[in-house]
Amino acid sequence: MANTTGLTTTDTAGSVGLILAAVVEAAALLGNGALLVVVLRTPGLRDALYLVHLCVVDLLAAASIMPLGLLAAPPPGLGRVRLGPAPCRAARFLSAALLPACTLGVAALGLARCRLIVHPLRPGARPPPALVLAAVWAAAALLGTLALLGPPPAPPPAPARCSVLAGGLGPFRPLWALLAFALPALLLLGAYGSIFLVARRAALRPPRPARGTRPRSDSLDSRLSILPPLPPRLPGGKAALAPALAVGQFAACWLPYGCACLAPAARVAAAEAAITWVAYSAFAAHPFLYGLLQRPVRRGLGRLARRALPRPPRAWHPRALLQHLRGPPVRPALGSPEAPKPARDLEGEESLSVPEAT
Repeated sequence: MANTTGLTTTDTAGSVGLILAAVVEAAALLGNGALLVVVLRTPGLRDALYLVHLCVVDLLAAASIMPLGLLAAPPPGLGRVRLGPAPCRAARFLSAALLPACTLGVAALGLARCRLIVHPLRPGARPPPALVLAAVWAAAALLGTLALLGPPPAPPPAPARCSVLAGGLGPFRPLWALLAFALPALLLLGAYGSIFLVARRAALRPPRPARGTRPRSDSLDSRLSILPPLPPRLPGGKAALAPALAVGQFAACWLPYGCACLAPAARVAAAEAAITWVAYSAFAAHPFLYGLLQRPVRRGLGRLARRALPRPPRAWHPRALLQHLRGPPVRPALGSPEAPKPARDLEGEESLSVPEAT
């Protein structure tokens, strides 16, 4: 009974984990695909190239390493696909290259938004996005190559463990964690910290007096009325929402994976699946965090939705439906007996008041 109960609990946990992983996979594909279409069809987005790059990286990860996690990895994956040494090395390379491309791309997007907000009138201080993204992919290719220098995977009869946490990178794991997670985290924290400071100063700044205002008298009531309003308890609280969400999401998704890279591979094996899928959930969170929180993206999404969805007929409009139920308004005809006869009445009155001429 104990073995049956333990087996049932394990199967239930594996099934729940598989369902959650499939939901994350579907959300990553649909969300990034929709955001990519909106960004490409919405002119005026200043950081559109960085958003497109982030969507492309997330889609590549959702189409390559996430299905491998569902099919070839142990629970919450199915674990039924056996990978040979060459496919296992390819999976390690993709995982070790796409994860840094994602984290460094998020840091580049944060720095671009910081420059647009903090220094909006200095276009020459911004490096070209193509050069920044080329440096991101060069670093990602270097970190992916380090995964090929790790120990070879197990032979096919043994369960294939092709992730970075299961022994890939070898002695280069601390360097990989430093460049893939610590450096982007520091850049992202500095960028959104600067954005929050600028927004907080703007919230604390008193409003300027309007032009053409007459000077007030020097009475006590006038002095009390011209005092600036009391600042809120948390100045810039609304402006802190986006930086807090961005930094919090990055820390929640990538910090466990970065810390697991610094731990021995034997200790990480038990929690490898959970840590990996927590990191993969960042691919599904990016469209909502970096897309829906932007007003131009929301407007573009609403515009495309209105064009794509068919317009409802006018008969189903509430006012039109109510008018249809009431029927057309009844108007008397011109020749009907119920119509008023002002001409006859006036003629009768004139005939009574004016005598006929003989």
